[in-house]
Amino acid sequence: MKITWLGHSGFRIEAAGEVLLIDPWLRGNPSFDEARFEEAVAGATHILVSHAHGDHASGAAEIARATGAKVVGIYDWASWLGETEKVEVIGFNKGGTVKLGDVAVTMVNAAHSSSASIEGRPVYMGHESGYMIAAEGHVIYFMGDTDVMADMGVFAELHDPDIGIVPIGGHFTMDPPRAAYACRKFFKFRTIIPCHYKTFPLLAQSAEGMEVPGARIVEPEVMKAIVI
Repeated sequence: MKITWLGHSGFRIEAAGEVLLIDPWLRGNPSFDEARFEEAVAGATHILVSHAHGDHASGAAEIARATGAKVVGIYDWASWLGETEKVEVIGFNKGGTVKLGDVAVTMVNAAHSSSASIEGRPVYMGHESGYMIAAEGHVIYFMGDTDVMADMGVFAELHDPDIGIVPIGGHFTMDPPRAAYACRKFFKFRTIIPCHYKTFPLLAQSAEGMEVPGARIVEPEVMKAIVI
């Protein structure tokens, strides 16, 4: 399994013969070199989107057209995207599981918001979400944009994830100490990969304050694969 950061909250996950792109915001992302766009999306089979904000969802249609990958997300937003952008989508909802080849993806709750800017106004596009991604004997919990939630205790019991992809930027999501609390309180992660940070001055610029005994915290480098 390879997990590659695409900057901000974007990831490329290669597992069980599939290539999943999660929240791949590549155009206009200050953390990502657009000259590496084709490299980042090569071979993509599915595009998972956690919510409709532009720094997560805006690249989905372009990448789907370029690669033929199916866009996976909450039913309301995915249906709208499929109809307006004429791309193939898999819409489902929280608690549901879809099989993407030999990868099982379960949508779970998140605590954030979700809207798209249409004609200069925010239009709500279904709820924000996270994903449990099970493949090759591992379970990745991609939290999406979220605060700490009591729901995480249920997720831990149901899915027992060993890898956490955790937002730590603050302001729009948890900051490092708050994210560390969520990890310590609810999970037994072996590997934690921070995200949603460093992109703008407003966000945390490092994982300082992420103290989670027993877990390996890997601060990712853009376009450098983490091999699990």
